[in-house]
Amino acid sequence: MHVNGKVALVTGGAQGIGRAFVQALLGKGAKEPREEPLLSPPPPASPLRPAPAGAGRRQQPPGSPRWGTRQSVRLPTRRSFPAQVALLDRNSEAGQESKAALDEQFEAQRTVFIQCDVTDQEQLKGAFKKVIEHFGRLDIVVNNAGVNNEKDWESTIQINLTSVIRGTYLGLEYMRKGNGGDGGVIINISSLAGLMPVAFQPVYCATKHGVIGFTRSIALAANMENYGVRLNTICPGFVNTPILQSIDKEENMGQYYSYKDEIKNMMRFYGVMDPSRIAEGLITIIEDDTLNGEVMKITASQGIHFQQYSQTPFTSKR
Repeated sequence: MHVNGKVALVTGGAQGIGRAFVQALLGKGAKEPREEPLLSPPPPASPLRPAPAGAGRRQQPPGSPRWGTRQSVRLPTRRSFPAQVALLDRNSEAGQESKAALDEQFEAQRTVFIQCDVTDQEQLKGAFKKVIEHFGRLDIVVNNAGVNNEKDWESTIQINLTSVIRGTYLGLEYMRKGNGGDGGVIINISSLAGLMPVAFQPVYCATKHGVIGFTRSIALAANMENYGVRLNTICPGFVNTPILQSIDKEENMGQYYSYKDEIKNMMRFYGVMDPSRIAEGLITIIEDDTLNGEVMKITASQGIHFQQYSQTPFTSKR
């Protein structure tokens, strides 16, 4: 799928990885619209059977341009405009600041900020509806909003997992073929903590495992039902975002606060990436139409690569 001309919705889009996603989507092809010919020039005669001299030739005034020369007639074109993006975030101040900064770099009409608490079912539904009303369509959904809070673990489950499930179903409702949609892509953000145990962040770890299991499963269902929507997961390692700062706060870490130095040692060992590196992975998933149900891993040492799984034991032929 080309990013040009598409409409994307990014939760947690005002800061960190979400902000990098918005920046990458807007920057993809933003300098000039891509032009595509409405008509194709006539094909050349087959080299195996040359056309007779003069056959099918149209009379042209002397010196007029011909197909296949540098003076070829320019065909009419349709313009494929850059992406438009909706930023959803519960932090109104950060959202407004991000919107203002993006307006200076890109056209103001290409973005809209919607304050939204993804744990509030009605707010999230309303935000999706506003995006459709504002831009007229929806092609890409990025369920990115996430927190690290082992003390308020119920809130962590609501933000990291429940809202991802709800955002996925809302995206499918608007985008799936057979329900009036044109198809699209949904990307759910997990973590390397979704692929391994993490002693000091058990609830965070559980939510990220859940995102992977849900996304891989719903991707199979979407394929069997011919929704025309691909679903994939991104699992970054440590990324330089505000969520890393939560490790230093007792109100976030709770009973695991005393282990903050061990987590920092892990960060130094594995390395911390810039959010723009994760945004590269997002663009790769959107543009590669062969990716569905995949788990993309992004680390400082290995870059972008994929988790390998054994073949799914059963798939319906329906």
